[in-house]
Amino acid sequence: MSRIALLTESDTRQRMLLAVGSFLLPLLVWCLVSYVPFIWHPKVEITVPGGIDYFQTGMLVDRPQFEDELAYAREQNLALPAGRPANPIYLPAPHEVAQAFYTGFVKEPVQKDAPWLHESLWHSIQIIFWGFVISSIIGVPLGILAGTYTRLGRLTEPFVEFFRYLPAPAFGALAVAVLGIYDGPKIAIIVIGTLFQQVLIIANTTRKLEATIVEAARTLGTRGGRLLTKVVVPGILPELYRDQRILLGWAWTYLIVAELIGTSSGITFYITQQARYQHFDNVYAAIMIIGIIGFGTDLILARLGKRLFPWDRSQERR
Repeated sequence: MSRIALLTESDTRQRMLLAVGSFLLPLLVWCLVSYVPFIWHPKVEITVPGGIDYFQTGMLVDRPQFEDELAYAREQNLALPAGRPANPIYLPAPHEVAQAFYTGFVKEPVQKDAPWLHESLWHSIQIIFWGFVISSIIGVPLGILAGTYTRLGRLTEPFVEFFRYLPAPAFGALAVAVLGIYDGPKIAIIVIGTLFQQVLIIANTTRKLEATIVEAARTLGTRGGRLLTKVVVPGILPELYRDQRILLGWAWTYLIVAELIGTSSGITFYITQQARYQHFDNVYAAIMIIGIIGFGTDLILARLGKRLFPWDRSQERR
């Protein structure tokens, strides 16, 4: 095996270890906070109520409150309460979240008529898909045109720059008035949240194409649509593909806000319902599913990009 091959294999192994470590370190901190009593644990979980009337087995109370009631029980010669260190209900342990992750798919929801986790998730994926597709249909061509033709860029980009600073959720009431209370306004928020960023990013990517390539094509008589389809788009395709990967991640960040508009639905409705009943293990599991799907999609797209654009050397540094 050559020296270059050895270096490449070593670099790949190191990147893999660092990637795994980036997940293991936060998990380790979470485990320490959850399972080691003296690190945090500001609550006490009642195991024996003793002579304190309002104490119940499994009840969580603040540590100072427990100590005060324990002292009171001693003074009054009551049966002493007992408890063990615990975290607040909003911070479940990793094994509880892992169990909720599993049961969310196989166990019927406790609340009547509540959606299953997979049903909520599938609905949200559809919202993201259609919002991003509509945004891309408009934003990609406009960004390429604005980046290729200077006058068109000067005509469109000032307004786009202005509009991208307007928060997408601010258009929620207007979207509901125009599109109704169901999925229409949710998709619209995803479109508004990504479209204007998309135009500016793709226009900037298009301008990075070497000017000599475009000038050479024009000198050879390439104009109009052929200039775009034969020179500009092929030249920026790898970077355009990466831009779309990043922008898809932005679309996911607007999902929670978008699903709060109109009728409650999707993974946001599931999270809200579970939080209302203080099932925070289910809340964490649902949030993690969003991250898993988003991160997994990006990894798949990254692998696909290496196959689609093998000549793109920048892929080797990722």
